[in-house]
Amino acid sequence: MIRFENVGLRYGSEAEVLRDVSFTLPPASFHFLTGASGAGKSSLLKLMYLAHRPSRGLITLFGRDMALVTRAELPELRRRIGVVFQDFALLDHLSALDNVALPLRMAGTPEADIVAHCTEILRWVGLGNHLHAKPSTLSGGQQQRVAIARSVINRPRLLLADEPTGNVDDGIGMRLLYLFEELHKLGTTVVIATHNEALIRRFDHPRLHLDNGRLLVMPARGARAQDGRVRDGEWE
Repeated sequence: MIRFENVGLRYGSEAEVLRDVSFTLPPASFHFLTGASGAGKSSLLKLMYLAHRPSRGLITLFGRDMALVTRAELPELRRRIGVVFQDFALLDHLSALDNVALPLRMAGTPEADIVAHCTEILRWVGLGNHLHAKPSTLSGGQQQRVAIARSVINRPRLLLADEPTGNVDDGIGMRLLYLFEELHKLGTTVVIATHNEALIRRFDHPRLHLDNGRLLVMPARGARAQDGRVRDGEWE
């Protein structure tokens, strides 16, 4: 599904924010992405959803070498990716339902199916009474749930989420993680950037851990890292 080989990323003439990053994510895998603020988590996600190209190294996505993909081919590839942004990226002039419906309308789904599917997912995330509300009338946590519903509505092959539970309480956060788990069981590859150690402990998945731009792949429950090192106490 995803392969990074010695990937580096820098912005302008600044020092690299990601250095020699290498990992492989199999199809239908689930990984948490962790690291301190400024470690490069958002930059790594941007490379995964094709918002940036690497400064060096090789990225393979859906079996395609990203260095060979043309600008005209990018929209079709991006439609296979669901993204939950930290700033929600909702359209203020559209209702919650219409924001969630955007991926389906772009894919040409019949309108009757769109309304039924979007209503169902919004009810599932606890927003059944806010179908026609504009983003400006919703709280931050409610906007986050609209953004998550939009990211999963078309069952993407790859789901990337940047702190998806950061603006909701623990109960809603757990419910959202169960939604991501269900997508994972249906075959979606899931990567979730989070600082929430309670969720990481509750859901037994490996993590991609960034430290000063370098990446360590850690198995579920943390016994031994991919490069042979052990993180003492990482999962205590």
